[in-house]
Amino acid sequence: MKQIHALIIVFFLSCSSSQDCPENINILPMYGMNSGVKKCKEQLQIDKDFIEECDKYFKSRDEAFTRHLNEAWAYFYKKDYDNSMKRFNQAWLLDSTNADVYWGFGNILGMQLKFEESLIYFNKSIKLNSKNAKVWLSLGTSYAQIFVKTNDTKWLNQAIDSFKKSANLDNKNVEAYSQLTASYTYFMKKDSALKYLKITDKLDPNAINPDVRKLLLKK
Repeated sequence: MKQIHALIIVFFLSCSSSQDCPENINILPMYGMNSGVKKCKEQLQIDKDFIEECDKYFKSRDEAFTRHLNEAWAYFYKKDYDNSMKRFNQAWLLDSTNADVYWGFGNILGMQLKFEESLIYFNKSIKLNSKNAKVWLSLGTSYAQIFVKTNDTKWLNQAIDSFKKSANLDNKNVEAYSQLTASYTYFMKKDSALKYLKITDKLDPNAINPDVRKLLLKK
């Protein structure tokens, strides 16, 4: 696989100097396709060569996809978001119908504080697989961050809806419950906030922000 990655890097460097080839598109989700970026002939050939190499070195396309997806997440958790995006893009080339690729795109954009853009990819992921509690949690987190930026409560309402869906899919999802507690505390809906606080504390009493707890339990 090191030979494959080296080959891809060489190809990108060789065509980056071409005036007709958009640069650095491998660190954009879907190579910038959603932003109207069009690959040049050299880049399209790179894609073809990459897939052919994968078909040669892996037993199946699924195995190649899984390998690149796992590498993408490994880089993500190391906070190496450029290399993570490159691997997610390669995984996307191998299977553009897999929901986890779009979740990965959205997570990287979220870490880059591009919350509005991240919504596009979380929703793509949910459209393909609406049963992943973690994607709903990620979607809710982006909605909540947009609320923090805009102070428009419509975003907080959407965050609450997403957190509820996450919790409904996974009743051990402590982060979803803690986010619901915080959200209802902001809205001063004490009964709802206390309901989710109780659930959160049963799962992990350290999950609630001390400031949220103090505000909620204040007489």
